[in-house]
Amino acid sequence: MGNGTSRLFSALAKTLNSSSVAQHPEYLVSGDPEHLEPIDPKELLEECRAVLHTRPPRFQRDFVDLRTDCPSSHSPIRVMQWNILAQALGEGKDNFVQCPLEALKWEERKCLILEEILAYQPDILCLQEVDHYFDTFQPLLSRLGYQGTFFPKPWSPCLDVEHNNGPDGCALFFLQNRFKLINSSNIRLTAMTLKTNQVAIAQTLECKESGRQFCIAVTHLKARTGWERFRSAQGCDLLQNLQNITQGAKIPLIICGDFNAEPTEEVYKHFASSSLNLNSAYKLLSPDGQSEPPYTTWKIRTSGECRHTLDYIWYSRHALSVTSALDLLTEEQIGPNRLPSFNYPSDHLSLVCDFSFNEEPDELF
Repeated sequence: MGNGTSRLFSALAKTLNSSSVAQHPEYLVSGDPEHLEPIDPKELLEECRAVLHTRPPRFQRDFVDLRTDCPSSHSPIRVMQWNILAQALGEGKDNFVQCPLEALKWEERKCLILEEILAYQPDILCLQEVDHYFDTFQPLLSRLGYQGTFFPKPWSPCLDVEHNNGPDGCALFFLQNRFKLINSSNIRLTAMTLKTNQVAIAQTLECKESGRQFCIAVTHLKARTGWERFRSAQGCDLLQNLQNITQGAKIPLIICGDFNAEPTEEVYKHFASSSLNLNSAYKLLSPDGQSEPPYTTWKIRTSGECRHTLDYIWYSRHALSVTSALDLLTEEQIGPNRLPSFNYPSDHLSLVCDFSFNEEPDELF
């Protein structure tokens, strides 16, 4: 290895066994970015691939061009949405009966996660089930030029797992050379006036290139069948918060999340019919532009096989256009044992979209 790669290996190795953060209350507040030597993304990607050399190669996924008019005069904004699967839950609670335990080892699984992020180079990264923020993602991504915010669940199920690494939560990263942070809100979602265990982060950013502002939000709603009304209430609360933050949709909005809800659920319908005038980006991949993908998560647990569409990227249709979207993995690529696997680190697929501002925003109504 050259000197650069050796330094990167040291940076990666440093994050492998760092669980001391779980012993301290500081994990509840996002710290300042570490002032460390910047990392070349290509070098870090090579280092990750060196760690993963005994595993099968990454799946090939292609971007689908969705442009319907002339290219924008400004660079598109690439947004990545991903429930990365909390390490404590993957190893300790989720019971992926067809996934070998070896495939869930953090030393390699974190490199698969980083490889996925580095391969698509998002300008904005929205993550759920992050339980290695302070010892892995914040140190490494800050050296790649990202500014990050982490908001943990108040009662994370990760804390019930022996040798956990602290609570899981939502994380939001953006490239500092592209955006300026205008304001940031950590939102603890309510349902029927009661505070819940689910959270969201909403940040207003300004594009340094165009001067245009927009709001980016990330959330993870309550899981499991039987909690549909609860999710609906959480969604209404989030929409009300975003209504206030965006001044009634005057500021364009992108919302990423694992909603734990199929398109047939009330919470999905609330977002689709909101006065914020939102559209779901991944519908645009369907032939008629009206149907969500057949799945965004596919796993086999002791309770059986689960294939659902739960993850979404919503956006303000009057102010933003989706210029391209990353296609999903096929059933053949996923394989009979489903996700996670030696090939793919999470039970949820990453969603990636390129957005551009409409030159003359349509009227809201």
